[in-house]
Amino acid sequence: MRTVLNILNFVLGGFATTLGWLVATVVSVVLVVTLPLTRSCWEITKLSLIPWGNEAVHVDELEPGTKNSLRNAGGTVLNLVWFVLFGWWLCIMHIFAGIAQCITIIGIPVGVANFKIAAIALWPVGRRVVPVEVARAAREANAHRRFQ
Repeated sequence: MRTVLNILNFVLGGFATTLGWLVATVVSVVLVVTLPLTRSCWEITKLSLIPWGNEAVHVDELEPGTKNSLRNAGGTVLNLVWFVLFGWWLCIMHIFAGIAQCITIIGIPVGVANFKIAAIALWPVGRRVVPVEVARAAREANAHRRFQ
């Protein structure tokens, strides 16, 4: 089922959103100041291409022992730079793609996935794209650690 939904996503506009992320990735490489944003661009490019079966998870959820206030502050600054340069137009692109996909009945699940990616597009720094099973296991381990 994931494969069918990923193909449907690609056909109904996922190619355009993925292309937008690739452009943002190339621009972040070309501009030396935005080089730290490149990994986040690439991670969300993968999610835009194959949203079903993958999930964007914050690094703090994957590796809770590596929390660092300096790293979090740097991530916040990078997210602000990201928002100004790339985030707003990528978010709008995913919203329009989601609306266009939701117009067709068959595209509603894919449109909902685009709305989720639109939220991630605003603040992607510090997120990693992992399989859904890995994300679920990380959340369960964190919940187990917190409540014991």
